Amino acid sequence: MMKKPNYYSNREFDRLDHLRDDPDWLQSMLATEKCRLLPVWRNQHLVTPDPLPVSYPGNAAGALLELAEDQILLGRDTQGLIWLALDISQLDQPGVALTGQEELRFQDLRSIGPLLDRHTGALLAHARAMAYWHRHHRYCGVCGSPTLSTRAGNMRLCSDPECQQAHHPRIDPAVIMLVHNGDYCLLGRQPAWPAGMHSTLAGFVEPGESLEDAVAREVSEEAGIRVANIRYHSSQPWPFPSSIMLGFYAEAASKEIQVDGVELESAGWFHRDQLLNSPENDQFRLPRRDSISWRLIETWMHAKHGA
Repeated sequence: MMKKPNYYSNREFDRLDHLRDDPDWLQSMLATEKCRLLPVWRNQHLVTPDPLPVSYPGNAAGALLELAEDQILLGRDTQGLIWLALDISQLDQPGVALTGQEELRFQDLRSIGPLLDRHTGALLAHARAMAYWHRHHRYCGVCGSPTLSTRAGNMRLCSDPECQQAHHPRIDPAVIMLVHNGDYCLLGRQPAWPAGMHSTLAGFVEPGESLEDAVAREVSEEAGIRVANIRYHSSQPWPFPSSIMLGFYAEAASKEIQVDGVELESAGWFHRDQLLNSPENDQFRLPRRDSISWRLIETWMHAKHGA
């Protein structure tokens, strides 16, 4: 049975891979109201005070298209609208250039994500991740020549005729895991987090290791805990800046915590009832509600017999 999708994921969205090599189709769509353009400026999205994302119909936004460094076809939603992301990061004052309306402003998805519905959040996450990838792959990693956007913004091609290396969007896999021991789970805290916030442990997968290996290594490195019975739960796109979070549960095979002092400033065992009654203040709070860390904790909190 399929699990409920995590925030920032959208199974219903059609990415239209079969149309990425059809520039005539894309040009025809850009001339219609069914095409919606999402400006992205330095990883931020244009939103209203609500906040709701601001988009422009393709047939009324020719000036916006000319401003964009990259046009990126995202896909088609369930309403039949075609969505493109436009990277305008080169502008110094994008709000004035686009609208001149002071109430509209560019904001980071981190600050508004939990306020959006799941489909809107997934769309903005997709746009943000793709714009970030384009800006960081302007040059070929093989020969150093400039790269050119192709396949409707879903690939970059080396401009050197003798190289022509194709570069595809990249994401960084990271494991995130809730370690539990009976009615207690292991939560840690990083010094850069908001006051009081505690969360699951996480870390990037290194070359040459499986996801399960990464879970065991990260927990051991950060908290000195050995784990067993590692089980996959679900995954989540996490465009901050370009990760895929792979969620796991693991049982503690040891209990004595030894915090590394680098990734974590503190860690502890927290009882299920303590989390269910979290005060959510600057002394103790759980992670943001749009994160897979919250999903792992929430599922475990409400489980009758462990995770």
